[in-house]
Amino acid sequence: MPPPEGSPDPGVAWHYGDPFAEQRAATRSVAVVDRSHRFVVAVPGDERLTWLHTISSQHVAALPDGASAENLSLDLNGRIEHHWVQTDLGGVTWIDTETQRGPDLLSFLQKMVFWAKAEPRDGNELAVLSLIGPDASSPAVLAALGVTALPDTYRAVALPGGGFVRRMPWPTADSFDLLVPRADLPRWWATLTGAGARPAGSWAFEALRVAARRPRIGADTDDRTIPHEAGWIGGPAEHGAVHLDKGCYRGQETVARVHNLGKPPRHLVMLHLDGSADGRPETGDPVTADGRAVGRLGTVVDHFEWGPIALALVKRAVPADTALMAGPCAAAIDSDSMPRHDEVQAGREAVERLRGRR
Repeated sequence: MPPPEGSPDPGVAWHYGDPFAEQRAATRSVAVVDRSHRFVVAVPGDERLTWLHTISSQHVAALPDGASAENLSLDLNGRIEHHWVQTDLGGVTWIDTETQRGPDLLSFLQKMVFWAKAEPRDGNELAVLSLIGPDASSPAVLAALGVTALPDTYRAVALPGGGFVRRMPWPTADSFDLLVPRADLPRWWATLTGAGARPAGSWAFEALRVAARRPRIGADTDDRTIPHEAGWIGGPAEHGAVHLDKGCYRGQETVARVHNLGKPPRHLVMLHLDGSADGRPETGDPVTADGRAVGRLGTVVDHFEWGPIALALVKRAVPADTALMAGPCAAAIDSDSMPRHDEVQAGREAVERLRGRR
């Protein structure tokens, strides 16, 4: 079935008849999701990594061959413009991002080359499939992939005939992206389903992503979102997209100031929604408490175990037990999703020492 009108996943299946069974397969056995609408950019060139390092938030200057990372482009005020996943393999950095944002990202990269030996171009000769579930490493699936073992998190290995497979830490611990030649997409789909992977739609992927509290740019962010609010802070070891120990890049001042001295004004939480309410909330709806806007609703989806859930950017000061409304629905914050902001920041500690309070 195609996605509903206005979906951020045009051109791929929403589900194949039983979306909850598809989610169960992705958590208990193995499922394959068509994400071939993702926009792919290829960046060859001897200076591709050092160049990307200077214009993005992640530490990628020395990314080893076969390594991956999540990355951001920020504006001058530290607000998120682009989010992407990149993999360096065989002398080319492959970047994949949201369909609607891909052309703008490619244009930005091309404008930022100047004299660097880097040549960003449309790389949509590769298409993305996601293989999710504990049985992704079964002998049948490994044989279908043509590999003897699957890579570690944020690592990739080449596939026979072109492309590669990389492990991601979300939407589940057993998640693998395949970037394969687009012309071979039907063959790969038939091969993987023939090896036991259940076809699953974008609904299943989104439900697991929301349950894992992983944001999606444009859906779970707005034009004011900074990395701290979305949880995109930390190097590859922390599964983040902003490295806190790298050199200058656009927006770094905001990142450093919030990390060392301040707190994010909002944070990303998961909401449980009242499924019996008349009407359905939508992405972008206000989240309110006693009639007062306290946040913005992100992705809304039905989960096979938890029912209707959503991500939301909510003001940091809102307690976890606050009665909320998300559009027409009553909503409750999942307390396990509340980020902690009680750490002592290095900059704040230094200020307090200067004031003689420590």
